Amino acid sequence: DEIPTVVGIFSAFGLVFSVSLFAWICCQRKSSKSNKTPPYKFVHVLKGVDIYPENLNSKKKFGADDKSEAKNKSAMPKNSLHLDLEKKDLNGNFPKTTPKIQSSPDLENLSPKHFTERKKDSVSPDSLKSITSLSSEDKQDKLGTLFFSLEYNFEKKAFVVNIKEARGLPAMDEQSMTSDPYIKMTILPEKKHKVKTRVLRKTLDPAFDETFTFYGIPYSQIQDLTLHFMILSFDRFSRDDVIGEVLIPLAGIELSEGRLLMDREIIKRNVRKSSGRGELLISLCYQSTTNTLTVVVLKARHLPKSDVSGLSDPYVKVNLYHAKKRISKKKTHVKKCTPNAVFNELFVFDIPCEGLDDISIEFLVLDSDRGSRNEVIGRLTLGSSAEGTGGEHWKEICEYPRRQIAKWHMLCDG
Repeated sequence: DEIPTVVGIFSAFGLVFSVSLFAWICCQRKSSKSNKTPPYKFVHVLKGVDIYPENLNSKKKFGADDKSEAKNKSAMPKNSLHLDLEKKDLNGNFPKTTPKIQSSPDLENLSPKHFTERKKDSVSPDSLKSITSLSSEDKQDKLGTLFFSLEYNFEKKAFVVNIKEARGLPAMDEQSMTSDPYIKMTILPEKKHKVKTRVLRKTLDPAFDETFTFYGIPYSQIQDLTLHFMILSFDRFSRDDVIGEVLIPLAGIELSEGRLLMDREIIKRNVRKSSGRGELLISLCYQSTTNTLTVVVLKARHLPKSDVSGLSDPYVKVNLYHAKKRISKKKTHVKKCTPNAVFNELFVFDIPCEGLDDISIEFLVLDSDRGSRNEVIGRLTLGSSAEGTGGEHWKEICEYPRRQIAKWHMLCDG
């Protein structure tokens, strides 16, 4: 009887010891695993244009003076973001580029012909003086200089544009006396190719150094194209400020001998010469039985130029207001490259009150632009308090319900 009891006691102690040893080993493995450094570091690189330019870690790098750049060099992060994807090394890092064009190796490869042309287009010494030495009138007229290069790759049939930098831009922010510049570029006249650079924060001398390659453009068609650069300043809280523009007709520019460096003075944006905003044909019908308003946007004609190409991509946005509060909105399709658009689109609005006394309707004719915010070409308001043809048209549909009444209206400034 004593032997089985002793065996049972030893077995119980052995089981407890085994369980305790197993638990201790598991705790040690878990502790060592949690303290172990992972063998790699995951870095996410955003390709393309950063939509939040204020988050760029390298914002102090671009457009800074040489002295301030050297002073802040130690405080800069090692992996600063740069979007020139063609210049990455094997470790995924980007070499530092010098914003001065004179130190670029492209200048060493220029032929005498290119150097002569570049010297002809270069900025005079007077234009490179500091802003403090200019009078108030000169400050308003001087919008800076844009530096860029053009090249054609015959092997790939590609047109290459490199936006290098801009110098001497005006300050669009009156408080900080600086700007957040970026550049939109469009190839005219078809406006099929639209690109833009990243935004560089708080600088009047931004160094972009971004290359855009356009494939499928025959060299024979280069002479018929025009480059349009729009220089803007990013604004987080409102519409971006337009600093100016540069227009480069490619007729007469020879790209067969290699890369060509150029610079142009930035000029004020081309303001529409025509004071009129065009006309809009609208048809309205008020159904008193169903308390609905039928709106037909028929046509637009004589729309002004929206940009230097002379063509617009118009569409109409319709807003319904009740007591000055917007309660519904509609919009037509976009009509490509025309100053005389035919829409023929019908919209039906439910009226929340009896009668049209507190109702008004607004028509906005806009130019569609993929690269930036759509620009308002003209505006039209119809209602009981509207003046001119807008008030007359509204009075007629109130007096003659269930009748479709159409009228042409002049558009006013947007």
